[in-house]
Amino acid sequence: MNRKTPPIVSPYRTFTRAEWSRLREDTPLTLSPEELDQLKGLNEPISMDEVVDIYLPMSRLINLHYAASQQLFRATNRFLGLESRKVPYIIGMAGSVSVGKSTTARILRTLLSRWPDHPRVDLVPTDGFLLPNEEMERRGIMNRKGFPESYDLHAMLAFMADVKAGKHNVSAPTYSHLVYNVQPDRRLVVDVPDILIVEGLNVLQTSPAASEPMPYVSDFFDFSIYIDATEADLHQWYVERFLRLRETAFRDPQSYFHRYAMLTEAEAQDTATSIWETINLVNLRRNILPTRQRADLILRKGNDHTMESVALRGA
Repeated sequence: MNRKTPPIVSPYRTFTRAEWSRLREDTPLTLSPEELDQLKGLNEPISMDEVVDIYLPMSRLINLHYAASQQLFRATNRFLGLESRKVPYIIGMAGSVSVGKSTTARILRTLLSRWPDHPRVDLVPTDGFLLPNEEMERRGIMNRKGFPESYDLHAMLAFMADVKAGKHNVSAPTYSHLVYNVQPDRRLVVDVPDILIVEGLNVLQTSPAASEPMPYVSDFFDFSIYIDATEADLHQWYVERFLRLRETAFRDPQSYFHRYAMLTEAEAQDTATSIWETINLVNLRRNILPTRQRADLILRKGNDHTMESVALRGA
């Protein structure tokens, strides 16, 4: 008796680039080429066509979700007999090292801030919640920076809870990629924005085993995005960025990686590949990629950094 192969079931509907672009409808383009150049990350080519085809439909979708969430929140307050108060709409953005999360977050922030009903949009990278280098060295986990255990989870959860509670002037720590460490004397202040984008490697990660039940960082998200790419492309982009940094930021004597500035190109490629394979690829496979299916929206990049397809949960 021949058994039929069961159909593949997925909670996502996948759109080609052309199909997704049509969902822009009449959303206006509010970003200039000059502004886009300022928002781009190192070695991340993004064209205005990418903004039109991918980012404008995405900003329209989030704008619709934002409006619906505000109506639901007001209805819940009426049911509970509570005073109406402002609560930020929080977006989580996850993905591997070198996939372009920061650039995507900056562009999305700019576009969302230009919708008339939510002009205040803040962006918080989770790098600031990394443990200080001294503490990681004490714990013997410097080679796992960016892994879930390298973050101050309690501080991150406290920050998310205060923001979601609508508290004023909630501060977050910041991180310097130059010195490769947190900056305890510099804080980023969030004061009840309309929308907050939280960007980081493991923001969709579930909580580790603990003696007491703990919430997830993603429990505070109203919408979540995962930026996806093949391992081969991520490796290539990481090496390319490392080579660019070798010629720029690494030449600064204050840079944590200043010692790499003197490497030959071949040595730099070998060093970058070693770091990628022993740290970033391990983190991707073990911790980051397994969270992809928790996202509401998955953006899939091709080899040239352009988005090839979009998958939307529940569509």
